[in-house]
Amino acid sequence: MRFAAALMMMVLAMPAQALELSGVFMQGGLVIGHAGPGARVSLDGEAVAVAADGAFVIGFGRDAKDKAVLTVTETDGRTESRTLDIAKQDYDIQRIDGLPARKVTPRPEDVARIKADNAKIGTVRATMTAEPRFVTGFAWPVKGPLSGVFGSQRILNGTPKNPHNGVDVAAPEGTPIRAPAAGVVALVHDDMFYTGKTMMIDHGLGLTSVYAHMASISVIEGQVVEQGQTIGAVGQTGRATGAHLHWGMTWKSTHLDPRLAAGEM
Repeated sequence: MRFAAALMMMVLAMPAQALELSGVFMQGGLVIGHAGPGARVSLDGEAVAVAADGAFVIGFGRDAKDKAVLTVTETDGRTESRTLDIAKQDYDIQRIDGLPARKVTPRPEDVARIKADNAKIGTVRATMTAEPRFVTGFAWPVKGPLSGVFGSQRILNGTPKNPHNGVDVAAPEGTPIRAPAAGVVALVHDDMFYTGKTMMIDHGLGLTSVYAHMASISVIEGQVVEQGQTIGAVGQTGRATGAHLHWGMTWKSTHLDPRLAAGEM
């Protein structure tokens, strides 16, 4: 199913006071749910964190299966299970040549730095804060042509790499980047090997977002940001061939497609 058609599958409503879900039921999709306060939720048998008011979030990875089972157990013992149909995405192959060889195949002395960068990002993604700041939904942090899409595989200087885990938005250097949803700044890093100036926002319950290749960062770790607040500026730091923002979203360890969360630009 094509991306535009998938955006029509935005809301799935359950019986009143039982369960409400809104989002895109597709590979890479983010779904925000509401159950009764104190409810327990699981997805394919794995526990899902639930806020005190019953809000929760789930997501489906790049290669998610075509069905998933969501189970909700309310405080009075009522249990409701729903089988969710997950549509497939079509993924592109993108070739990028002309990158510095050191950025495609790091030298041995770079490996420790890359591992340290990944550990910092992994620590943020493993955090489980209780407040569901994502409930207002997501907007685009910057607007412009998409130079990279979620799920596509990149071949850099002829070397196949892992699938792209976010979207790249081309924009002039210095263009303001705005928080797509409320959250807490969980990471600010001035110079990661691949992503240059990098920051992350914790939106609660295991949902995080990352912003890479920035020219500048205008927030600090621990700062609460609201949707639409300026968090930095577009740049081309790290491994980049031109000014753009890499925007990624992750639910726990599952990479999600920001296009599906934010909708049409």
